[in-house]
Amino acid sequence: MKIGNIDLGERPVVLAPMEDVTDASFRILCREQGAAAVYTEFIPSDGLIRDAHKAIEKMRTLEEEAPVGIQIYGHIPESMVKAAQMADRAAEIAGGHGADFIDINFGCPVTKIAGRGAGSGMMREPDKMVAITKAVVEAVGKPVTVKTRLGWDDSSKIIVELAERLQDVGIQALTIHGRTRCQLYKGKADWTLIGEVKNNPRMHIPIIGNGDIDSPEKAKEAFDKFGVDGIMVARATYGRPWIFRDIRHYLDTGELLPEPTVREKVAIARRHLGLSLDLKGEPRGVYEMRRHLSCYFRGLPDFKDTRIRMVTTLDVPELYSILDEIEERYADL
Repeated sequence: MKIGNIDLGERPVVLAPMEDVTDASFRILCREQGAAAVYTEFIPSDGLIRDAHKAIEKMRTLEEEAPVGIQIYGHIPESMVKAAQMADRAAEIAGGHGADFIDINFGCPVTKIAGRGAGSGMMREPDKMVAITKAVVEAVGKPVTVKTRLGWDDSSKIIVELAERLQDVGIQALTIHGRTRCQLYKGKADWTLIGEVKNNPRMHIPIIGNGDIDSPEKAKEAFDKFGVDGIMVARATYGRPWIFRDIRHYLDTGELLPEPTVREKVAIARRHLGLSLDLKGEPRGVYEMRRHLSCYFRGLPDFKDTRIRMVTTLDVPELYSILDEIEERYADL
């Protein structure tokens, strides 16, 4: 599968963009664990054009995580064009590697985004969505992709026609989350319309499916049953960056890998913590690891007190010591 001339290989599995989750340390870790591509956290177009520090910082990517897409969102055409041009020049503006491709978020369902017409709020204004996409494609040199949903609600699942229109204005790949905006993240993702888009004879760009992929078996079923070109994994990566390794191995061999041992999980958590500290320093590198650290060890017996210590300390040597304790205490698991 290719995005423009970026080759992601056969049946790629990519990391979804997630706010407060997919920072550079996690993106690098997921690439090391087998993700074929990664995306930044979504970046507000109005923040970029105001040169807001946080928005600019989110554009900074590193060579180790490439290929990487910088994802932007917004509902004002002029702002989206200017933001996309900034993302196109991210290496110059924010430093680092820059963008291999630019992704437009038309899928975020949270009220503060969708309620003002951005993210999946655009599903209520498909003409405007297509116009913004066309303007962005024409304004930048890098490939442009889109991530969106089936529609606004059950009575307006417009994705089959919309996919054609987005393709016709020049996007290089389309990711579809198999829920409507009104579903948020509830219920089951409906892959039937994703399959319908993929099997539409008019479609020739890659279609990436997203929604409820939390195991190698589900990933394989999505490829086999619905014919998608790629799979995007989101919430199932929390505390499980090795899910990419597991899916890749199963797709290639048909064999399921065993669950990592606690020793292996500690090693991955150490690597993640080290990356976070290298990239963000103290105490921020510790603060922003808390959402990840306890997830690595979900399900361990009698773990509550250890978890509380792990997500409250700011002392780095103590944090590494706690990881040593976990490895020793649960050595047989």
